[in-house]
Amino acid sequence: MDLSLLIDGRLVAGDLALDVINPATEQVIATAPAASRAQLDQAVAAAGRAFPAWRAMPLAQRQAALAKAAELTRANAQELAHLLSREQGKPLADAQGELALCAGLFDYHAALAPAVLNPSAPASGRAQLRREPLGVVGAIVPWNYPIVLMGFKLPAALLTGNTVVLKPAPTTPLTTLRWAALVKDAFPPGVINVLGDAGELGPMLTSHPGVRKISFTGSTATGRAVMRNAADTLKRLTLELGGNDPAIVLADADIGQIAPQLFRSAFMNNGQTCAAIKRVYVHESLHDRLVGALAALAQDTQVGEGLQPGVKLGPLQNRRQFDHINALLADTRARGRIVTGGDGLDRPGYFIRPAIVCDVKDGDRIVDEEQFGPVLPVIRYADVEAVIEQVNQSPYGLGASVWSSDREAALGIAHRIDAGSVWVNTHFVVSPDIPFGGARQSGIGAELGEQGLAEFTQLKVLVG
Repeated sequence: MDLSLLIDGRLVAGDLALDVINPATEQVIATAPAASRAQLDQAVAAAGRAFPAWRAMPLAQRQAALAKAAELTRANAQELAHLLSREQGKPLADAQGELALCAGLFDYHAALAPAVLNPSAPASGRAQLRREPLGVVGAIVPWNYPIVLMGFKLPAALLTGNTVVLKPAPTTPLTTLRWAALVKDAFPPGVINVLGDAGELGPMLTSHPGVRKISFTGSTATGRAVMRNAADTLKRLTLELGGNDPAIVLADADIGQIAPQLFRSAFMNNGQTCAAIKRVYVHESLHDRLVGALAALAQDTQVGEGLQPGVKLGPLQNRRQFDHINALLADTRARGRIVTGGDGLDRPGYFIRPAIVCDVKDGDRIVDEEQFGPVLPVIRYADVEAVIEQVNQSPYGLGASVWSSDREAALGIAHRIDAGSVWVNTHFVVSPDIPFGGARQSGIGAELGEQGLAEFTQLKVLVG
């Protein structure tokens, strides 16, 4: 596979290289190019040179470039989806869906005439308010959704007139690098630069004096490091970080109706989703029925290599995450009960069958920590007030959901949960026009929607 970095409109070899492993086989599938510090400097300099002309370009021309990128993404979706499934591990249908979502995000922004760029003037009429681009944006994308999360960042940054240096995760660079080669001619040289990373570029990019903003998606621990690195130059930051999303099931919920929705929302992308359901609090009168329903769904879920027909869950994406989940499962066996799953497959690969866990409580690692894998603890409760207090004590606040046959009662509880997004009788419903971001240690700022666009701009006030 011939892959290159994209710097200043040119495809170039990396000064470094890294082996990329298929998590379903534990075999190397490609050697990807990775950038050195010198190449990072070249990319930032190229983005800086491209910025004045790109920001001055009429909005319609920037939109046309985004539309062309969407068209090229769709035209090459089959090739990209197969590559994504092999490097990330997810089933092919999920990879195809990810490519479609990414193209849709570019399409959405290509058709957007954002009012946020020209805010209303104050009542006095003496001041003119504008939102102007920041300059060079560093976009850092994780390994769980490398393509769709690129779509959360690039279209908004580019539409508002910024230029970008994009860094995919070291374990999933292939699809992003290939995408960059396919769409590069949709943009003037230097507007988009894409660098493979052997694991060293993150601190260099987030501290680089030529970068004005960092848009980062990843763990809370890494988010703290990003803030530290960005502090010396006071970079603007958007941080979408870890979550430990609770689902609260009230006593009047219809278990037959909600169990499949809870299962899908917990195990999407094999649980490797920032806003997946990570713990379920269910009223004691419904506990056993819900555990049984979830366990049956888990047992019926086919686990295997993503390119195999019928597979619903692939492997964990990397060895580190695989070891983390197995450590949590070992701790859980000593403290609670694994009703089903939690074992591997008799073959190579980072496979763990979806596990339903019960007889655990707050204070246990499996409840308090973000699993980011195919394990779902179900916690019984008697007093919903105690549950609300407990979930609001978590350091995380990305998302949450409340499930009930009484929508008004569920909304009343939802209003009291401290999280960036709270859903009622559904979970992790996102749309390009709805902002998404975290509370507490789950993030700073928002992506998507008008609020997400504003994050890539500087408010400028003209008086006179």
